[in-house]
Amino acid sequence: MTFFAFMGALEIGLIFGLVALGVLISFRILNFPDLTVDGSFPLGGAVAATLIAGGTDPFLATAIATLAGALAGFATGWLHVSLKIMDLLAGILMMTALYSINLRIMGKPNVPLIFEPTVFSVTMPGIWPDYIEKPLILLAIVLLAKLVLDWYFTSERGLAMRATGANARMASAQGVPTNWAKLAGLALSNALVALGGALFAQSQGGADISMGIGTIVIGLAAVIIGESVLPSRRIVWATLAVVIGAVLYRFFIALALNSNWIGLKSQDLNLIASVLVVLVLVFPILKRRAKALFK
Repeated sequence: MTFFAFMGALEIGLIFGLVALGVLISFRILNFPDLTVDGSFPLGGAVAATLIAGGTDPFLATAIATLAGALAGFATGWLHVSLKIMDLLAGILMMTALYSINLRIMGKPNVPLIFEPTVFSVTMPGIWPDYIEKPLILLAIVLLAKLVLDWYFTSERGLAMRATGANARMASAQGVPTNWAKLAGLALSNALVALGGALFAQSQGGADISMGIGTIVIGLAAVIIGESVLPSRRIVWATLAVVIGAVLYRFFIALALNSNWIGLKSQDLNLIASVLVVLVLVFPILKRRAKALFK
């Protein structure tokens, strides 16, 4: 793998680190199988790209895109909490609706940002090459998001959200507003995912309606890889683990695509991702069997 490919994998891995943090909140902390992610990721990209192409400041556009993701997550929570729709189905319904919403926002299948200002070009305009500047900026953003989450989940409201995911009935009996915790958690989760989508669109030079396909698989893979590499129940280590998992995931993908002797090409990306997720899921089982065998 070349240095350029290495930095490219790091860049995309850090972006999906935000997605992994969002998936951690919904799947691990809230115990909510939220498939809205596949719609809120392109939603963030669509909103940010459309606003930037229309002349909006890229930082403001990114903030609005993050808010749009929060609203999408809140809508999923509302379908589940208020209308009593099953959690998995609520996410599927919102994901499906967001496909049309994203098309409405962009007005076409894609919005290019080749010659538009982005958070990357405005923050560090030409000090270093793009392939070095972008990962540095993304690293700062991801670390800030991680630290804010670490603080939030040790606060009273954050602990209430964690209690809701662990045992909603017990939390409710202790006076925790579990419905609010689900709504707030899903909003926060999809806000992070949409932020990742907004940064992805600006990093890759545009937003596309299909950019969200498989996002939930990547997020789950990052969470599982991170938990395998750095197993811990402490929130500080859990958030760090999923970010590391997202970066490792992209490195594995880049390594496979850049290994000419394997013969894989870019069209094999989804196949590689699926095989990698299967291996990650099977690895803990094989590890337990190996321990039992050598006892």
